[in-house]
Amino acid sequence: MILLRANWRAAGTLLLLSGLLTTGCNQGNPADRDTPTSGRLNISVDETFEPIMRSQVDTFQKLYKSATVTAVYKPEEAVMQDLLADKVRAVIVSRPLTDAEKATFKQQTITPRVTKIATDGLAIIVHPSNPDSLLTLTQLRAIFTGQTLKWTQVSGKKGLGDINVVFDANRSSTTRYVQDSITQGTPLTKRVFAAKSNPELLDYVATHPDAIGVVGANWISDRDDSSVQSFLQKVRVVGISALDNPKSPDDYVQPYQAYLALKTYPLRRELFVINREARTGLGSGFASFVAGTKGQLIILKSGLMPATGQTRIVTTSTK
Repeated sequence: MILLRANWRAAGTLLLLSGLLTTGCNQGNPADRDTPTSGRLNISVDETFEPIMRSQVDTFQKLYKSATVTAVYKPEEAVMQDLLADKVRAVIVSRPLTDAEKATFKQQTITPRVTKIATDGLAIIVHPSNPDSLLTLTQLRAIFTGQTLKWTQVSGKKGLGDINVVFDANRSSTTRYVQDSITQGTPLTKRVFAAKSNPELLDYVATHPDAIGVVGANWISDRDDSSVQSFLQKVRVVGISALDNPKSPDDYVQPYQAYLALKTYPLRRELFVINREARTGLGSGFASFVAGTKGQLIILKSGLMPATGQTRIVTTSTK
């Protein structure tokens, strides 16, 4: 078994927050003052990362009683539209800004701050009865582009019919990733549809033996979470190999923390906070928290790979 341990530096990654805890002793309700640890903040979050960001928001508000962070969870495209239209001051997404988005901010005379906070993986899930739980990237590409339409074409094993591909939502980050990194611009199969949410996607795959779904790893990675335990009892996480001709089951890996750290899981992506604040307010404070020691420990516990902190891989015997 491969485990991941972290040794965190005691240096002040949250100096921005701690240095301002004692400021602002003027009159008025602290919750009405916009500082890195007080005020009101609206953020938009790629709904793929809802479990982990709920933990971040809840912990931040427990630590800083004068801060109110309201998060809405949407498909990636809608999240970025909120940021560009100044409906929110910060977003959580799985990509940096595009050149077109940078140009828009330049026209607004705003220089957004982009902070990497984690490495995530896309999990491929199937029904527990599906015998094809080990797939190569080449096989995935054929499934997602419609070259492979039936499960019998994958391994020759009988029992299942047509392949149904399920994503979490239209124009989501998972759909974009699959088209950019797996199908490489080739249109998706016609046998694809979007569920209304990640939980509905998981439930669909759990009740449809012919389905294959794509979900963010944080929905299935935190083994201490009761909802994750429930999901893992209903679906099977597929092992993926980047090799065209794998020699053994060890050549297939799942999107768990150690394989994200080792960069052996092929469907990896980075997670960012993008903050458009022109001054140091609550948006900057929340971004610093997520990128700091406490926020990175939350990411570590969730099963994703934190962006900062020294890590080491420990191999333990299962005998």
